[in-house]
Amino acid sequence: MNITDDLRRNLAFLIEQSHVLPDFCKLAIDYLQKGPNLKIYSAAAQKLQVEPKIIRSSVEALLNFLFECCKNKLSIEDLKETISSLGFPDEHGTVLCDLYTLKSQEISDALINLELKLPEYHNLEWRFEAQIASRSLLHQVIPLITMDLALANTSDSSKLEHVYLQTDPNNLLHLAQELEIALREGRSRHVQSVARIVESKDPS
Repeated sequence: MNITDDLRRNLAFLIEQSHVLPDFCKLAIDYLQKGPNLKIYSAAAQKLQVEPKIIRSSVEALLNFLFECCKNKLSIEDLKETISSLGFPDEHGTVLCDLYTLKSQEISDALINLELKLPEYHNLEWRFEAQIASRSLLHQVIPLITMDLALANTSDSSKLEHVYLQTDPNNLLHLAQELEIALREGRSRHVQSVARIVESKDPS
């Protein structure tokens, strides 16, 4: 497995202070599940007498390292060799092996979700339809909105997929609200932070 110079530099603190590695393993998994915890990083920085940014960069480097291990599907023996080549003592390398064994599936799932290529929004056309009068209708007419949602293929933007939808105003309002919630979650610091880690190690 190829370890970049940047990753080696960011792991240097954990190699020098390998006695804190078990705690940083917990912080890395917490980062993956909930995002960065700046309050804990600040407390750890005071205890270790370093800048908080060193704590955070070390946590992100450890998570980056685990991403690389999962991406390359390292065996335990290969992982041990890689850990040893980085300079971790054998007893603390065991901590990383245990973490890799226990959490590799969760890390792999996160990696797949972040790298999953889904169709992207291209265009939306809509038409408002309503029957304004009829002698045969004895109840209130509910207008309908017909939409043509065009999605572009991420690998070939010239290929469009058209999805036709029809709904009433109430359902459309509910759909818009759910989309707003999803967009806010996508812009959350947690999602952006984990995505940034994955993008930083992508050679493309």
